[in-house]
Amino acid sequence: MSEELERLEAALGADVPEPPRETRERAIAAAMSAFDRQQETMTDGGHRSRWAGWAGATFGSLSRGLASPNSNTYLAFAGAAAFALVAVVVVYLLPLSQLLPMDAEFPEASDAAKAGEATQLDAPHVGEARSERTQRESIALPEVVAETPYAPAADAAAVSAPSAAAADAVRATARDMKSIASERGARGSSPREKLPGRAQEAMAYEEIALHAPPADTGVRVHPAAPAAMTLKQAREGPPQRGYRDQGRDQFADFETNPVKIVAEEPVSTFSIDVDTASYGFVRASLNNGLLPQKNAVRVEELINYFPYDYTLPEDRETPFAASVSVLPAPWNAASRLLHIGIRGYAADDPPTRRANLVFLVDTSGSMQAPNKLPLLVNSLKMLLEALAPDDRVAIVTYAGSASVLLEPTRVEEKGRIAAALERLSAGGFTAGGEGIRQAYLLAGQHHLEDGINRVILATDGDFNVGITDPEELTGFIERQRAGGVFLSVLGFGMGNYNDALMQRLAQNGNGNALYIDSLSEARKALVEEARSMLFPIAKDVKIQVEFNPAAVSEYRLIGYETRLLEREDFRNDRVDAGEIGAGHRVTAIYEFTPAGSGAERIAPLRYRRGQATEAGPGDELAFLKIRYKLPDAEESTLMTRPVTAADAVADVAAAPDDVRFASAVAAFGQILRGGRYTGGYGYDDVIALAQGARGEDRFGYRAEFIGLARLAESAAAMPPLQR
Repeated sequence: MSEELERLEAALGADVPEPPRETRERAIAAAMSAFDRQQETMTDGGHRSRWAGWAGATFGSLSRGLASPNSNTYLAFAGAAAFALVAVVVVYLLPLSQLLPMDAEFPEASDAAKAGEATQLDAPHVGEARSERTQRESIALPEVVAETPYAPAADAAAVSAPSAAAADAVRATARDMKSIASERGARGSSPREKLPGRAQEAMAYEEIALHAPPADTGVRVHPAAPAAMTLKQAREGPPQRGYRDQGRDQFADFETNPVKIVAEEPVSTFSIDVDTASYGFVRASLNNGLLPQKNAVRVEELINYFPYDYTLPEDRETPFAASVSVLPAPWNAASRLLHIGIRGYAADDPPTRRANLVFLVDTSGSMQAPNKLPLLVNSLKMLLEALAPDDRVAIVTYAGSASVLLEPTRVEEKGRIAAALERLSAGGFTAGGEGIRQAYLLAGQHHLEDGINRVILATDGDFNVGITDPEELTGFIERQRAGGVFLSVLGFGMGNYNDALMQRLAQNGNGNALYIDSLSEARKALVEEARSMLFPIAKDVKIQVEFNPAAVSEYRLIGYETRLLEREDFRNDRVDAGEIGAGHRVTAIYEFTPAGSGAERIAPLRYRRGQATEAGPGDELAFLKIRYKLPDAEESTLMTRPVTAADAVADVAAAPDDVRFASAVAAFGQILRGGRYTGGYGYDDVIALAQGARGEDRFGYRAEFIGLARLAESAAAMPPLQR
């Protein structure tokens, strides 16, 4: 082999005449034929690299011709070899400038290209020659994909050479792009946030190249196979063929509320929560045969998913009423449950306040799955049906950058709005922070003084370009909230779902977070309960319960771990809290141990410290306080109610259906989180309790819950690796 290569090298260096036209055409035809055969092999599922096959076939035939001692056309073959080598190099390198799928991954760059404009970087040097700038900025970024390892001994050399060449080409391109960005005045110490878009792409692809396997691994890396690389994926190396987002869902870490001793800490304070995103994610997980992650389960959101027939308030001035029940805990006969139910005012007359809504839609590459962007589009179309003709809707999209797809348009032009939604497609990075900024800017420009001004963010929450720091994003949203523009969040998809970020955004935006996993859920959340989401009747709603130490020795709040407040926050109107919409139902459940029962979980102290606490009236178990503001008010109003023995029932079966069903859901959520306080109470017990409390179940939500409890009995704890 080395002798043949020496002959080839000598032939290439020789001063030879141009080969005859027919010989040259035959050489090119042979090379192209080998290339076509290799493409067909790859299409049929073959494993050989088309670049390796083409190069191997071409150089093999040429070397055989050169090695033949009887050939009278040695010099002709040498010339053909030289020409074929040039052809191979040209055909191999030419696609590098055309491989990046601009439409799919960088739509803004594609639009500029279609308009015949050169891609520009920020802050060009004044004195730089235009020809040089055009040449350097037109560098294309090749994509690199790691394929299934394949390295038989016969093909090892052919495989290794294209791999190294492709990786080197990517590294060189990335270095050129970084150099341009540096010369163009990239600012700050955090280049990934400050560099212009194309330079960010270059950095991402450089990182892919750095993860490219070395030539001797037998893993092919070539620039011909397309891939949709997000920046996050680029940081983690190139994905394997068949890659799917898996196990990247993000949830805030929190511990289950502990037991408190009434003599030491008699007061419990928390912010109201009407979010239901956790229930949607739990349902999607169980329907896929998997138990949800522990922190994906927020028990209060499971309980609040269901409509309950609590007492209705009489008018808008008193926006909600509280219902209280006390019953034995189904999972612990020695303890009791304090069940607090709140229902918001909801008149039958149509709302008189108009809505100014901005749909902020994530169109990044991570939204390509059927349960993401396609479901999102159909969900927002459903929401249009719940709006009044005079309401206005605008659409802002974001991927690698953000832009206004539709200026504010009256809902009476549903066809125009729906057509804009139909034009949405996924591709690119995720500049969520810039999308939020532009959506709030548009909402502010068309602000309705006496109306509803709200941004509705629809996303999987995977922000990876621009402002991604949660603190900076939530600070911006807090300031916008003070100006009267609120934020609601619709979550989509699994595998790369960032619930932790979306919860923070919704909580700081005076809105609620929902999770849409099906069209039926979209109808429930955005049609049947649209008024609850869009039209607030009270804001900064806080609950405080003070337990009577003469009647209660211990207590714990079930759920609301991410909504706890300090005791002094209850009277501070500057502290933000939850929002209640028209017709919302909110439930809070405490488990407590009656004083003197001997069933306390915490052993008494040998040396009791602290001052004695004055006991309340003998028939009071606790005292309930609710503080809220009307939508346009700056000062809060206080509601109070004692919890007495008259609110108690002696047996679980004697409690109302709504109370028993909510207790079953509370038990289910606690079991999913590990069952720290539920003892031997299991899924079968949950099913039995829920079946006896289904009630009317007009929409079948409670029947669906019972089915989910059955699925949980056989669900897997961890999914198998997806390929």
